Amino acid sequence: MKHKRIVFLFLFSLAVAIFAASAQENSKSLAEKLGLSRDSKILIVHADDLGETHSVNAATIKAFESRLVNSASLMVPCPWFPEIADYAKSHPNADFGIHLTLTSERIYYRWGPVASKDKVPSLVDENGYFHHDWTPATHINPKEVDIELRAQIDRAYAMGLRPTHLDSHQYRLFDNGKELFEVAVRIAHDYKLPLFVVRDWFADRPYLESSLSASDIVIDHTVTIAPSVPPEKWADFYRTALKNLQPGVTEFVIHPGFADEELKAATRERDTWGAAWRQRDFDFFTSQEFRDLISKQNIKLITWREIASAARH
Repeated sequence: MKHKRIVFLFLFSLAVAIFAASAQENSKSLAEKLGLSRDSKILIVHADDLGETHSVNAATIKAFESRLVNSASLMVPCPWFPEIADYAKSHPNADFGIHLTLTSERIYYRWGPVASKDKVPSLVDENGYFHHDWTPATHINPKEVDIELRAQIDRAYAMGLRPTHLDSHQYRLFDNGKELFEVAVRIAHDYKLPLFVVRDWFADRPYLESSLSASDIVIDHTVTIAPSVPPEKWADFYRTALKNLQPGVTEFVIHPGFADEELKAATRERDTWGAAWRQRDFDFFTSQEFRDLISKQNIKLITWREIASAARH
């Protein structure tokens, strides 16, 4: 009897220790899981919209070579996706995700679904392209969203891409209710890929946090420039954001591109996220000033590949 009691007490103590260790691990911040202190300032410099045009591809590749822009995501439905997919295939250590795309926002430069149009009728307009925008009259079928997103990811894998994460073009999967967000989370789980979700979003979108599991990666903050910032204040906006960077993991969502004739033509109907916008982003984030600011502010650059690896251990 005494022996059994000793064994029971040992097993009970072991269970308590395992539970305590697990609780301690779960209480760690993302920075601590990365082996850094909780108050570290950690930054992902993430280029959006690769595959949209050749200019966007070329500028982002050039920015990657500076080692200042260190992450990006690719729009599989877009015409120039094969070019950047080929680059990604030949650079397997680069941090490339998939920019899950459900809209085609430009007026004269359009793209449509990867899945057969007859399988995703709610996602396309009368011409077979993705909708320019979603309005209250646009009834998006979540089952069709699931079909299309899986088709995009499967095509990326088929063309040699090994993505490190998923995110959402124009935040459509995050800003349009619980049902669509749950589609994105389910797909991320099925493909075992982190989904770009930010803790700062939870207050305004409570369905985000309630849809996630304890194992999902959530970064702390994100920064992206708004159309209200005038061109002459562009660098000032980024300088201020870097000097006021909060502890934790922050993603800067940027849009590099070269303001050449191709990009000017593709985006000519409006300036927002257009050729001049993208050239300004490229210029700042490949500049010596940006390099110096990171150093002076003791900011550590990180990638989604490193985050996913730390989360697995």
